[in-house]
Amino acid sequence: MNPTPPVIALVVAMAENRAIGLGGNLPWHLSSDMRYFRKITMGKPIVMGRLTFKSLGRALPGRVNIVLTRNAAFEAPGAIMAYNLEEAFDVARKAAAKDGVDEIMVIGGEDVFRAILPQAGRIYLTEVHASPEADTWFPALDGREWREISREDHAPGPKDDHAFSFVVLERAQASF
Repeated sequence: MNPTPPVIALVVAMAENRAIGLGGNLPWHLSSDMRYFRKITMGKPIVMGRLTFKSLGRALPGRVNIVLTRNAAFEAPGAIMAYNLEEAFDVARKAAAKDGVDEIMVIGGEDVFRAILPQAGRIYLTEVHASPEADTWFPALDGREWREISREDHAPGPKDDHAFSFVVLERAQASF
C-alpha cells in the first residue's frame, strides 16, 4: 500500500480564453491530446461529473470511472456513482491503493474542476492555441499557487485543429 496519499490531478484541455467545452463537447478536435489523455490516465481512477460522463457516452476502459452527481436517478453503466466529493475521493483513494497508483485523475467538467481545484496538487494542462466559442470554462488559476514543471510545444498534427502545448503544473509549496 502506498504510504503517501495519492495526488489529486486535474486533466484538462483549455483554450487561451479558458474555454473547455461547447454544447457538451470539446470546441476542437485534437487527436494528439486524446492519445496523451489516454496515456496519463490509464490504470488510474478517474473522477468526472455527470455531464462529462454523458459527453463520453461510456465508461473509459482500463480505469475505475467515478461519476459525481446529485441526481440519484442517473445511471452510468460501468462506472461507480458518487453523490458528494467525500464519497468520490473515498472510492478513488481505495482504487488507487488497490491498483498501486499515486494519482487520482479529475477529468471535468467545469463545476467539478471548480469544486476540486483547492484540493488539487497537480494539473495536466493541454493549452490549446486558439480562442474558440464556448459555454464551459476552466476556473482562473492563481499564478502564485502553481509552478510549471514541464512544457512540450506541438505544431498541429494531421488530425489536430490547432497547435497546442502539454503543460504540467504542480501546486507551489508555501514557504515560511
